[in-house]
Amino acid sequence: MNKVELVAAVTQKSGLTKKDAEKAVSAVLDSIVESVASGDKVQLVGFGTFDVRLRQERTGRNPRTKETIIIPASKQPVFKAGKGFKDAVSK
Repeated sequence: MNKVELVAAVTQKSGLTKKDAEKAVSAVLDSIVESVASGDKVQLVGFGTFDVRLRQERTGRNPRTKETIIIPASKQPVFKAGKGFKDAVSK
């Protein structure tokens, strides 16, 4: 399912117009991205948690030259599915 299909599903289930559903979906996604980017955790009970984790600096190897390189530290977004989501998927 892509964003267009998600908007169509929200339109059908909520009775909103397609334009309003698209605004709602975009607003939710933008809010999640902004919150996680600022370092906050977004927790939707029964669905899951969006968070950011710091990956430490580490050594790696350039596959072409076989040289050892330093991979800098970075922040990575992560999602952990909630119990309700996991249960729905495992049925």
